[in-house]
Amino acid sequence: MVNQDACEVTIVHEDVVRKIRKELPDVTEMVQIFKALADETRLRIAYSLTLESEMCVCDVAAVIQSSSATASHHLRYLRDHLLAKSERRGKMVYYSLADEHVADLVKIAYEHAIEAQQKM
Repeated sequence: MVNQDACEVTIVHEDVVRKIRKELPDVTEMVQIFKALADETRLRIAYSLTLESEMCVCDVAAVIQSSSATASHHLRYLRDHLLAKSERRGKMVYYSLADEHVADLVKIAYEHAIEAQQKM
């Protein structure tokens, strides 16, 4: 039986391999970004922050239907991984996404998921 997911013979294209190895960056920081967004709650928060540019912790807690402590924990995780930023205003703390790159990642992931669903 032939494995449809693997080559039947091994022929390494050395020129391609050399080129890619030269250009392949250290992906450690990228892995951390995707790990942070791999959590369903944090991804919901990040997506919410694409819809509303900033939200206070109380509003985030209401959106994700959790306590303020839980929302705060997830928001702090996103901030510590440079995906979100926070600003205290009096007794309130407001969060927003760190920059447009984060918003783009979240939006692209959503669009891809929708397209994948439609192909099924």
